[in-house]
Amino acid sequence: MSKYVLITLLLIGSLSGAYAQESTLEGRVFNSINNESIPFAVAVLKDARSAYPTTADSAGRFKITAPQPGFYNLEVIMSGFKTTFLFEIQLKPERVTRVDVAMEPDQKNLGEVTISAQPFVRKEESPLSMRSIGTAEIKRNPGGNRDISRIIQSLPGVASPPTFRNDIIVRGGSPNENRFYLDGIEIPNINHFATQGASGGPVGLLNVDFINEVDFYSGAFPANRGDALSSVMDIKFKDGRSDKTGASFALGATDLATTIEGPAGDKATYIASYRRSYLQFLFAALELPFLPTYNDFQLKYKYKPDNKQEFNVLALGAYDVVSLNTSANETEAQRYILGNIPQNSQWNYTVGGSYKRYSERSFTTYVLSRNHLNNEAVKYRNNDDSNESNKILKYRSEEIENKVRVENTALRGSWKINSGVNLQQSLYTNDTYNQIPFIGHVVYQSELDFFLYGAFAQVSKTFGGAGLVLSLGTRFDGNTFGNEMKNPLEQFSPRFSLSKSLGERFSFNANTGIYYQRPAYTILGFRDAEGRLTNTNVRYIRSEHVVAGLEYQNKTNGRITVEGFYKRYSRYPLGLQDSVSIANQGSDFGIVGDEPVDSRSRGFSTGVEVLLQQKLFKGFYGILAYTLAQSKFTNFDDRLVASSWDYRHTISMTAGKTFAKNWEAGLRFRYSSGSPYTPYDVANSSLRSNWDISGQGVPDPERINTVRNGDFAQLDIRVDKKYYFKSWTLDLYIDIQNLFNYQTELRPYLTVERNADGSPKENPSDPSRYLLTELQNTNGTVIPTIGLIVEL
Repeated sequence: MSKYVLITLLLIGSLSGAYAQESTLEGRVFNSINNESIPFAVAVLKDARSAYPTTADSAGRFKITAPQPGFYNLEVIMSGFKTTFLFEIQLKPERVTRVDVAMEPDQKNLGEVTISAQPFVRKEESPLSMRSIGTAEIKRNPGGNRDISRIIQSLPGVASPPTFRNDIIVRGGSPNENRFYLDGIEIPNINHFATQGASGGPVGLLNVDFINEVDFYSGAFPANRGDALSSVMDIKFKDGRSDKTGASFALGATDLATTIEGPAGDKATYIASYRRSYLQFLFAALELPFLPTYNDFQLKYKYKPDNKQEFNVLALGAYDVVSLNTSANETEAQRYILGNIPQNSQWNYTVGGSYKRYSERSFTTYVLSRNHLNNEAVKYRNNDDSNESNKILKYRSEEIENKVRVENTALRGSWKINSGVNLQQSLYTNDTYNQIPFIGHVVYQSELDFFLYGAFAQVSKTFGGAGLVLSLGTRFDGNTFGNEMKNPLEQFSPRFSLSKSLGERFSFNANTGIYYQRPAYTILGFRDAEGRLTNTNVRYIRSEHVVAGLEYQNKTNGRITVEGFYKRYSRYPLGLQDSVSIANQGSDFGIVGDEPVDSRSRGFSTGVEVLLQQKLFKGFYGILAYTLAQSKFTNFDDRLVASSWDYRHTISMTAGKTFAKNWEAGLRFRYSSGSPYTPYDVANSSLRSNWDISGQGVPDPERINTVRNGDFAQLDIRVDKKYYFKSWTLDLYIDIQNLFNYQTELRPYLTVERNADGSPKENPSDPSRYLLTELQNTNGTVIPTIGLIVEL
C-alpha cells in the first residue's frame, strides 16, 4: 500500500503549468436585520503571512486583491456592530470571489464595557452547544468523503459508530431525534438509503459543493426549530456565481458529481448538480452480496429584485436501489447476508421556496415546502421469487408533508424578538406483508391524512454593562391525529438561555428547556388485523435538557469549551412485539416503529464534553473533542438499562496544515468505547418455525443490551495538492481511511449449520430445531481513494 501511495504523491507533485496570479475578493457589508448597506466598514483579509485591509465605500461594497490564490480569513469591523469573521474563503485566479457579510447590530451599550472581538460567535438563543462548520472544513476532512454527517462525528457529544452508516448519535440520543434544515426549509433526511422512521443511512445525500456553512446544535435549540430532541442541523447553501457561468467536476470514493452555476439575469443566480454512484461496481468487484446504486439532484435559484426582498427556490431529490448479488455466495457470511437483506428501492424529494421581506428594524420570512418519500422492500425465502409462497416481506410506504411557516425577527434596542407560526399537512400510506417470528403474518393497509400546527416566540435581551445576555423562548405544538396530541398546551415547550462574560475572553453559558417530538409515521399508521389504528393513544415524546459550560477564546482563532449536560426522557414509544424501546432502534436498514407501541418508556442521558478548536491560523487548523456520556432507557420490564447509544468514551481529533505551493495534509483519529447489544435467544432462534421465517437469530428480551461490542478506533489521512491555472483549477488528493486496518468486533452473526447441498441441518436430538453456529462479525478495512476536483 505504501508503495502506491508514494508513487501517487510523486505524480501529483510532478505536475506543472500552474500560474501564480493575483486573486480578487469583492463583497457587500450589510445589516443582518434590515439588509441596509453599512458604509465605511473596515475589511481585513488575512493569510498565514500578511494582512490586506481596505474600507468599504458608501454603498458598503469593498474589493481586496491578494497576491496569490489560496485560503484566507476575513475580519470585518464597524462601530455599532459585532465584529464578523469569515473563515477559509478560497480565492482563485481569473475569478472574482464574492461574499456577503451580514453584520449583527451590537446590542451592548457602547462605552460601558470593552470586549475584544471574538471569532466564535455565540447566539443569544443558543450561547452553547452550537458549532459552525465551513465548506472548506467539510471538503478536506480526512476520511469524511465530502459527507457532512461524517464530519459532524468529529464534534463533541457526537458518537462515532464503528459501521459504515452515517447515523448521527448525539448525547446518547437515538438517530431519529435529529432535524435538518436547508436555508430554513426542513427536510426529513440527509442520507441515501434512509432508515424510515429514523434519520440515518450509509451515504450523504447533499453535494458539499452546494454548502456554504453548517450550524449544528447539540442542545439549546432555538424556539423556531421544533420536533427535535437531540440535534438540529441548519445547513446554508451558497448562492450561484453572479459574474459568469462556471462548472465543477468531482471524482470521489463512491460517486461522480457535476455542478454548474451562474447568473440567471441581472438579479438572479442559480446552482445545480447531479451525482451518480459507482459503488455498485466496486461492491461487485469485491464480491459483496449486495449492490447499492444512488443518484441525486440539487438546485438553488435566488432572485433579489432589491435590497429589501429576496426569493429562494430549493429542490433536491434522490433515487436509491439495493439489489442482491446472488453470485457472491461462497462464504457463510455471504450466504447469511443474502438470506437476510431485502431488495430495496427508495426515492424522495424536497421542493420549497422562501420569501424574505426587510423593513427598518425587522425582517419577515415566508416558507412553503413539500417533502415526499417512497420506500419499497421485498424479500423471498432463499431469494426465490418464482413462488409467492416464498414471500417473507413485501412493503411499500409513502410519506408526504406540505408545510408553511411564517416568522418575524425584530430588533428593538437591546431586545431581539423572534416569533412565528407553522402549519403542516401530513399524508401517509402503508401496504405491508411481513412474516415475523412468534407473531406470524402481519398484513395491513393504512392511510393517514392529518394536520400539525405550532407557534413559537423567543425574546433575547442584552445587558451590555453587565456582559450578560438572557433569552427566553417557547413553542406550542399539536396535531389532529388523536386526542392525546391535539391540545398544544400539552406540548408547552419553554426554554431559557444565559451567557455571562467573565472577563475579556472567558464566559459562562447555560440553557434549560423542555422539548417535544412527534412519533414517527410508521408508528401512527400501524393497523391491526381488523384494519383499526393501533397506536391512537401515543403522545409526543418529551425530553428535558439542562446544559451548562465554560468557554475561553484566545487571540489566535482558538477556543476551549467544557460543557456538562443532562437529558431526561419520558413518553417514549415501547415496541410491544419485541419488548424494546423505540429509543434503542434506528441504526439498521429497514423500518423503525412499524408495530404496536405504547408511550411508557423513559430514560436519561448525561455526560461532559471537552472541546479544543483552532480555526485556520498561520496555516494550521484542528479540533480535539472528548465526550464522556451515559445513556439508559427502560424496556418491557421498566428497568433502566444501557441504551444502544451508550458509547461512554468518545475521542475525536482532526488536524491539518497548509504548506507552500498549495500543498495540504490532514489526519483524523477517532475512538469510542463499544456500544451495547442484545445477545441471541439461541433456544428460540433454533426453532425451525422461527428460522424459516426470519433467517436470523432472535434477540433475547431478558438480556437487552447486556453485552458490548469491541472498542472502535480509526486513523484517516489525506493529502491535497491544488493547481491554479489561468481559467480553471485542479485539486488532486489521496485519502486513506483506517490506515492501520483496525478491526472492530461487533455482534456476531447467528446462522444455521448446513449440509453439503446447502440445506439447514436438523438437530438430531430435536427435529423441530436446526443446529446453529456463530460467525465472527468484524468491521474495518483500509479504504484508499485517489480523487480529483476540477473547477471551471
